Amino acid sequence: MSETGKQPTQNIKNNPKIMKAWAVYDWANSVYSLVITSTIFPIYYSILTTAYEKKEYVAETKTWIDVPVRHLIKIFGKEYQPDAVYGYSLTISFFIVVLLSPFLSSLADTIGNKKSFLQFFCYLGATSCMGLAMFTGMHNVFLGLLFSITASVGFWGSLVFYNSFLPDIATRDKQDALSARGYVYGYIGSVVLVILCLVLIQVFAKGAAQQLLFTRISFLLTGAWWFGFSQYTFKHLPQFGDVKEKLPKDLVLLNYKNIFKKHEDQGGFFEVFKDNISFYKDIAKESFHELFKAGNLLFKDRNLKFFLSSFFFYSVGMQTIFLMATLFGKSEINLAQDKLIGTLLVIQIEAIIGAVIFSRLSRKIGNRNVISIAIVLWIVACLWAFFLNKENPTVEYQFYGVAAVVGLVMGGLQAMSRSTYSKLLPENSMENTTFFSFYDVLEKLAIILGTFIFATLIEHFNNMRIAALSMTIFFAIGLILIRFMKVKMMKERDTL
Repeated sequence: MSETGKQPTQNIKNNPKIMKAWAVYDWANSVYSLVITSTIFPIYYSILTTAYEKKEYVAETKTWIDVPVRHLIKIFGKEYQPDAVYGYSLTISFFIVVLLSPFLSSLADTIGNKKSFLQFFCYLGATSCMGLAMFTGMHNVFLGLLFSITASVGFWGSLVFYNSFLPDIATRDKQDALSARGYVYGYIGSVVLVILCLVLIQVFAKGAAQQLLFTRISFLLTGAWWFGFSQYTFKHLPQFGDVKEKLPKDLVLLNYKNIFKKHEDQGGFFEVFKDNISFYKDIAKESFHELFKAGNLLFKDRNLKFFLSSFFFYSVGMQTIFLMATLFGKSEINLAQDKLIGTLLVIQIEAIIGAVIFSRLSRKIGNRNVISIAIVLWIVACLWAFFLNKENPTVEYQFYGVAAVVGLVMGGLQAMSRSTYSKLLPENSMENTTFFSFYDVLEKLAIILGTFIFATLIEHFNNMRIAALSMTIFFAIGLILIRFMKVKMMKERDTL
C-alpha cells in the first residue's frame, strides 16, 4: 500500500500548498469551458455550418436584418438542424460520462489512484481540444463533433475525481471558500486565454480565411494551456484513495509497461491478463451496485434528499443554458462574433464576482437561501430570453441584460452547489469519490435530459427561445425542492 494511500485524511486537510494545487486545476481546465463550450468553438461551428446570410425587411422598424441560412446535416438519410445536432452530440458525451464515471470512481477507490484518473481525463480533454483544429468545414463536420464529444468526456470525466478531493483536503469551514476560490481561478484563467485568442482572431488576422485559421490555433492553445498548467496540480495533489490489499497479479490494463512483460513467474501473460479481466469485471459490477447503495444512503438524509433532488432539476436548466447560450446568441439574435465573445467575457468576469459574493452571502443567510435567490434569477433570465425578438431594434441590449443576469448567478450557483453537497456529506468518509460520483452522475443525467429536450425543441420548432422557456419548469421545481431543506445551526457545521 502506498504512503499516500495510508495517509490519514486529517494530515492533508487545510494544507495551503495542496489547496492551492487543487484550485489551480480550475485555472487549467476552465479554458475548455469558456473557449470550447461557451465562446469560440460554438461561434466557429455556427460559421462553418452557415451556408449564407439573406436579407429580410422588418416593416415595424423599416430596416433590413441579416438572417443566417444553415446547412442541414444528414444522418442516416435524415436531415437535421446543425444546432440540434450539436445539442445531441453533447447528450452523447454526457451519456458516455454517466456510463464510465461510476466504474472508474470505484476503480480509483479500490486501487487508490484517483489522481491518475484525473490525469487521464485531463489529457484526453486537452488533446481533443487540439484535435478540433482539424475541423475545417462541412466535409469533416463529424470529425469536429467527435473531438467535441471526447473533449467533453475528458473535461467532465476529470471533474468526477477533481471534485471528490474537496472534502479530502479541506475541513467543512474551509470548503465554501476553497470551492469559490477554484471557480475564481478558473474564470480568471479562462478570461486571460480568451482575450489572447480574441486578439489573435480580431486584431492580427487579415480577412475571414485567416480568422478561421487563427481560430483553429486557439483550439491548440486551449489544449496546451489545459495540459501545461495542470502539471502543477499533479505535482502537489496527493494520490489519495482507499487502497485495498487484494489486487490482480499485475495491473496490465492500467500500466502499459506491464503489457510487455512475460510474467513467467505468475503463469504467463495470458494468465495475468485473464486475472485482470476478471478483476475489472467485478469492479464494473460492484461500481453500479455501490452507486445505487450510495444513492440510497444519501437519500436517507432529509437535507441531502431535498438538496440532490433540487440540484438535479435546476441543473437541467443551468447546465443546458450554459452549453447552448452562444448558439442562442448567434442563431436567434445573429450577434456579431466580436460582440458575442465580448459579452461572454463580461459574463465570466461577473461570474468571478458572483462566486465571491454568493460565498460571503452564504455566511449571513445560509446556503439554502443563496441557492434559492440564484434559481429565481435564472428563471428571470429564461423568461427574458423567451421574449427576445430579433426584429426589435433594442434586442442587442436586451440580450446584454439577460447575459448580465446569467453572469451574476452562474458562478455563484455552481460554487454553492459543490460546497453545500460537500458539507452535507459524512465527515472523514473514505467514500468521497463514490459520493461525488453519484453527484456527478446526477448532474450528467440532468444535462442529458436538458440537452435532449433543448435539441428536440429546436428541431421541432426551429426556435431556441421556446427551448429556453422550457427550462423555467425545471428551475421552478428545483426552487420548490430546495425550500424543503432544514437549516441546521451547529457548531461543527456551517449554516445551510
